[in-house]
Amino acid sequence: MPDPLQPLAELPGVRAAADLARDALAEVHRHKTNRRGWPTTAAEAAVRAARSSSVLDGGSTELPSEGEPGDPILAGALRVGQALDGDSLPILVGVWQRAPLQALARLHLLAGAGLVEDQDSLGRPRDSGGVADRLAMLADVVVGSSAPAPVIAAVVHGELLALRPFGTADGVVARAASRLVSVASGLDPHNLGVPEVTWMRREAHYRDAIDAFASGDPAGVGDWVILCCSALEAGAREATSIAEAMSS
Repeated sequence: MPDPLQPLAELPGVRAAADLARDALAEVHRHKTNRRGWPTTAAEAAVRAARSSSVLDGGSTELPSEGEPGDPILAGALRVGQALDGDSLPILVGVWQRAPLQALARLHLLAGAGLVEDQDSLGRPRDSGGVADRLAMLADVVVGSSAPAPVIAAVVHGELLALRPFGTADGVVARAASRLVSVASGLDPHNLGVPEVTWMRREAHYRDAIDAFASGDPAGVGDWVILCCSALEAGAREATSIAEAMSS
């Protein structure tokens, strides 16, 4: 069966952008601080990613004081960040590789708690518009694809944003799923990059690009993938700044 994601790598500019993202992330993993100290830099990256992702879903960046509930969107993003960090990360990556839909359900359970009244709805796709079928198709495609990892990460991110399968915290889930692809594929094995900062800073472009991706037009799809690759490259620079700060 043909790999439906492979042709995306041949869209104008995509392969070059994917190569730049891969090289930048490989370089930050070779940074002297990250040779042994990557758990510390990864933890800081997780917090920065959560705060930026929260903003993109309309939440806050202000970390709550001890004993205070804080913003529920940020709280969910931080829970997701914790699941993508430390000892929890290999577990979630393993679930993603075996059963992506279960991993997405887990991410929504973490991100959406506190945002819905019906707790039983957490982790369950909306029962409308063929959402469950489209999610299943996405899972089948990404697990079997041999396309470049940055391309797969961009498609997972874009499809989840466009589909909004859960109705709450979909952006946080989409960006976290993109990170999962990066880790599971070996693109960013220690989860050091912080592409969310770029998406937050370029929010208008981010929104326009996802609309173009959702249209299915090849040019729009290519632009979205290139934007995601550029954010991965910039996220590697953010990771370098974290490593440099911790080595000084």
